[in-house]
Amino acid sequence: MEVCLFLIGHGAPASEARSTDLSRFEAASQGIEGLRRFAIHVPAQADDCDPLSKTDASACPRCVLQWYFDDLELLEQTLQPGHAMHDLADGSSNNGLTFTQQVMAVRTFATPDPAGPGTRAERCTYLVSYEGEAQDFNAWLTHYLAHHSPLMAQLPGIRELEIYTRLDYRSGLRIGRATAMQRNKVVFDDPAALAAALASPIRASMKQDFIAFPPYNGATLHFPMRSIYGNLKPK
Repeated sequence: MEVCLFLIGHGAPASEARSTDLSRFEAASQGIEGLRRFAIHVPAQADDCDPLSKTDASACPRCVLQWYFDDLELLEQTLQPGHAMHDLADGSSNNGLTFTQQVMAVRTFATPDPAGPGTRAERCTYLVSYEGEAQDFNAWLTHYLAHHSPLMAQLPGIRELEIYTRLDYRSGLRIGRATAMQRNKVVFDDPAALAAALASPIRASMKQDFIAFPPYNGATLHFPMRSIYGNLKPK
């Protein structure tokens, strides 16, 4: 199963800090051994994308990096001292960012009109994280994959759908660990397409299904993001 490293960068709001240098992260991807693809996210204007979201804007990360690997062993190797990933995460403080890390298993779902192949693309992404705990995670995930994911895949204009669940992993990065129980990602061409999807009847059906979820206690955070997606050629 494919695995993904999340590096979640927090700091002063973009209005109070220098803009995040995405080119630095994109260039760094070329030096990460075993990396197959990546996504780099920075906040979009939430009011334009999802006026119904109740997530506090101050909780939104300034940057989220996703690095995808074919297996856990390859990923763990890059997290040890002396590798490019180590320098990238530990050297972020001079840009006003403090990263946390989390490795998760990737479940990819088919969408009716997926994005075409390419080495680089700019998209609009809706990131969701379940920061609490389900009373019975097996029941939670079984319901989520059987009922909620098929609804998400029907959102009009959706290009990609991925669901992530946490993994135990070893790391040499000198940064804290995030502990989200689950994360989701849905991808659209632009903020207007995301806004239309979130105003659709499918979104209303998703809210109804949410009521039927097995018991869960904790925050559920929703973040509209501007994103760069890249696929790397095998070395």
